[in-house]
Amino acid sequence: MPRFRDIPSPADYAATVAAMAAHASAIRAGTGGEEVWLLEHHPVLTGGTSASEADLINPGSTPVHTTGRGGQWTWHGPGQRVAYVMLDLAARTPDVRAYVSSLEGWIIDVLGQFGIEGTRRDGNPGIWVDAGDRMDKVAAIGVRISRWVTWHGVAVNLDPDLSAFDAIVPCGVTDGGVTSLHRLGAQVDMAMLDAALRSSFATHFPDPGP
Repeated sequence: MPRFRDIPSPADYAATVAAMAAHASAIRAGTGGEEVWLLEHHPVLTGGTSASEADLINPGSTPVHTTGRGGQWTWHGPGQRVAYVMLDLAARTPDVRAYVSSLEGWIIDVLGQFGIEGTRRDGNPGIWVDAGDRMDKVAAIGVRISRWVTWHGVAVNLDPDLSAFDAIVPCGVTDGGVTSLHRLGAQVDMAMLDAALRSSFATHFPDPGP
């Protein structure tokens, strides 16, 4: 079972990415173990490898970072739980699609514990909820895999300032919105969300054994 670490928050984005890269290298070298980091960031806009400049609409004073994870633009900040997952897929299942599917299943399971029915959406990574006339994203997924070691991960909207997403076209999606657990009526705090993330993890990422 990977070690879960609570990272002091709000955490600087660039420094955290550098620390993740170092830990991923240690896993590959056999000098570090699998870990999941739980944290919140200072407000920041991040663009993945598929991000389009046209989708960066109005960043204002919010810092902007391009990064090596997959995906397009997203926002991180207070009220959003980020889970950075660093696993050795070579010792598990070296399959990118299976890994992403497991991340999605993990978050769907967590949301279900709070009465929220999360779902996948073909062609649009992340976890979505049915908002009647559209689908709204409640959790984003953006991963990087370097020689079968994973880093980056997922971001679950607990109760962030959703207007912050107006600075971008979130994940390049124009026919859906962004929502949060609180907007969906879930009476849950960060400690409860973290407990659910921890308790559900092994179901979707069982110990690979010796």
